[in-house]
Amino acid sequence: MSKTYEQAGVSIAAGDVFVGSIKERVRSTFSKAVLADIGAFGSFYSASFKDLREPVLVSSVDGVGTKLKVAFLMERHDTIGQDLVNHCVNDIAVCGATPLFFLDYFATGKLLPAVAAVVVGGMVVACKENGCSLVGGETAEMPGFYRDQEYDIAGMIVGVVDKKKIVDGRKVAAGDVLVALPSTGLHTNGYSLARTVLFEKFEHDDHIDELGMRLGEALLAVHRSYLGAIRAVASVPGLHAMAHITGGGIVGNTSRVVPKGLALKIDWRRWERPAIFSLIQKTGRVPEKDMRRAFNLGVGLIFIASNTGAEKILRTLQNMGERPFVIGDVVPE
Repeated sequence: MSKTYEQAGVSIAAGDVFVGSIKERVRSTFSKAVLADIGAFGSFYSASFKDLREPVLVSSVDGVGTKLKVAFLMERHDTIGQDLVNHCVNDIAVCGATPLFFLDYFATGKLLPAVAAVVVGGMVVACKENGCSLVGGETAEMPGFYRDQEYDIAGMIVGVVDKKKIVDGRKVAAGDVLVALPSTGLHTNGYSLARTVLFEKFEHDDHIDELGMRLGEALLAVHRSYLGAIRAVASVPGLHAMAHITGGGIVGNTSRVVPKGLALKIDWRRWERPAIFSLIQKTGRVPEKDMRRAFNLGVGLIFIASNTGAEKILRTLQNMGERPFVIGDVVPE
């Protein structure tokens, strides 16, 4: 008996429906530098940077991990795309780069065009907020590889920075101050531990008094973009480094931009952790060491600056409505 591709579980028609449903929204993110429409074999972006003397491209790729499992439970898919874009934007922004364009990979066992369109819609929202273009992507339908109703996403971003304005931590020195900005929750890290702990006791739609909302809603809080805050202080004299706090926690990520011979001295009592972290630690009796390595603990971004630079950063961020706070300093190792 003959077999068709659709009988094998792959629907080209569903893919066409999906692409057709997102075309106009994706096009709405295009800047004048985008030179090809959706559907070409490759995406074209004009590499003309007249305002930069030595333009350097900066790229990053990432996913959102098992936060997707919470989205599946909640049957809510509009925020996951925002998480992905914002995570990638933050990773290159802390290097001093401006995001240019973004590409996504969406993989699933059976393509549900309506769900995929909502996910990509979240990417469109975040791309517009961050001023970058969603120039292309890949949709892979792989029956038997993923569970029913589940999918995975990954994203790749490219940005640009003038070589002389690269922020890489080389100027970090003993005595520098760590200025933090709060996270909006777990962001996109630590979900394997969080789910293991919390879903043994609670259901995803349980209202948790200390959170003031349903558990699933708290876990799906959008991973925020720090691009605006970074741009506001990028020219502050004495800004030596920035760290996006993701997997590995505060120490693990901030140490990546601290030169050898120096160490971080963090006062873990300087800020109040959001309730979700206290709930995880209390419910699972998670050791403090594991909490610090797995989670951001309420700190999403760290600026490392001289004393005078830190004072300027604090004032600037406060004036734009941010809530910065000092969590420690850099010391000799």
